[in-house]
This record gives sequence, C-alpha cells and structure tokens, in this order.
Amino acid sequence: MDLDLTGKTAIVTGSTRGIGLATAIGLAGMGADVVVNGRSDAAVQEAIGKLRQAVPSARAQAAPFDLASAEGCAALTRAFPSADILVNNLGIYAPKPFFDLGDEDWREMFDVNVMSGVRLTRHYLKGMLDTKDWGRVVFVSSESGLQIPVEMIHYGMTKTAQIAVARGLAEATVGSGVTVNSVLPGPTLDREAQRAQDMVKRSGKPLAEVEQDFINARRPTSLIKRFARPEEVASLIVYVASPLASATTGAALRVDGGVVKSAF
Repeated sequence: MDLDLTGKTAIVTGSTRGIGLATAIGLAGMGADVVVNGRSDAAVQEAIGKLRQAVPSARAQAAPFDLASAEGCAALTRAFPSADILVNNLGIYAPKPFFDLGDEDWREMFDVNVMSGVRLTRHYLKGMLDTKDWGRVVFVSSESGLQIPVEMIHYGMTKTAQIAVARGLAEATVGSGVTVNSVLPGPTLDREAQRAQDMVKRSGKPLAEVEQDFINARRPTSLIKRFARPEEVASLIVYVASPLASATTGAALRVDGGVVKSAF
C-alpha cells in the first residue's frame, strides 16, 4: 500500500518516546514533515536524532512545549499555525487507588490527557475545515477507555472522554475531506525505555517475566499475551492518517491485542 504523505505536515504530541516517537518515525517514513513535541528541548532534540537515524531523509521540526496548560498549547499553535495531520498522543497515567485520588489528581489527568487534545484540535481542525479539503485528527485513547482499570479509574475516565470527543468532532466534518478518529492501544511497552528498565529493577526479574506477570494479573483477557510494541500501534495510526483511510471517520479503532472481550 502507498501511504504517501509527501507535502503533509504532521504534529505528534508527546512524541519523544514510545508510541509518539514511533508514530513520528512512521509518518516521516511516508514523507510527512513531522513536528516533534516534548516538554524539554533536550528530549525533543534527542527524539529528532532517533527519527533521523531511522529515516535519514526525514524533515523534522522541534516543538518543546508543555501542552498540559492552555499557555503551552497556545505557544505550539503560534509556532506552527497550521497542520494537515494532528496526532493527540500526549498522555500520562498513574496507578492509584480511588480513595487516594484527590481533586488535583483528577484535574491533572484531565488537563493532560483530554484538554491538550481539545485545545489543539479546536485550533487545527478549524484550519483544516476552513482552508483545506483534507485533514486528519487522531486521538490516541486506550482500551482502558472501554474497560476501566480499577487501579487507575481517573485514567480510564480520560480515555473514555477522548473517544467521545473524537466521535463528536467527526460529526462536525460532514462532507469534508477531513476525518477524526480515535485509536485504542492495549498495554504497550518500549523495551528500551526507562519504564521497562524500572520494571525490571523493581521486580528483580527479566523483562519477559515482568511482562507476563503484568498481563496475567492486569490484562488476563489479552489474546497476544504480551505487551504490544510502539511500532505495532504506530502502524495503525499512520494508516489512519493516510489518504487510504479517507472513508474511516468517527471510529474507535482497537489495537489492543484482543484485551477487550468484544467482537464489536
């Protein structure tokens, strides 16, 4: 399949590691000009280095902005006024029992996971509809938006909200060449990332065993019985952002390894 994105500009939030970085690499590999975002310039520059190592011909720009606030989102839109593709990937998670969650925990989770995408989409989607006949918005949600994890209910709430926002926004694109979708990864792990190393250090077990323990305890319905890799999730995001996905909109697309026990 030809997913040619030559001449398209793609903004991927939270793209210094994991699914975000893999998505930036995938989009660059299809010819898109990619805007890499993270909170610090050092992290963004490191990510751009990895992107160019993977795709030597890549055209990438740095966007070191903290998008957890309205000010950070405004700074990004000032620096990059328009985009053809917006991937709302930025997200945080924090396992914490419900009765230990204070108001600030809920606010922070909502501001980062939901409002960053709302604020940016409000800007970029309007531009896509006003000045173009083509555009793509993708919200990176989670299977946790369908099966709320008891260990982090506030996280699951934000992932459900993203699905609702994406579907609602898709209704605003009727008759245009613009699509809005959400992608729902299951447990995903970059084996080289700090999170993986921390898991090994805390448990004293090999990473493969740590993965199995997590799947068995937290996601026993998984059909692949392992963590997905960022590249496996990114491949779906890149497809959804491509011209070939022009008839896919308003959808919640699962790449969850079969965790959700449903055929629909």
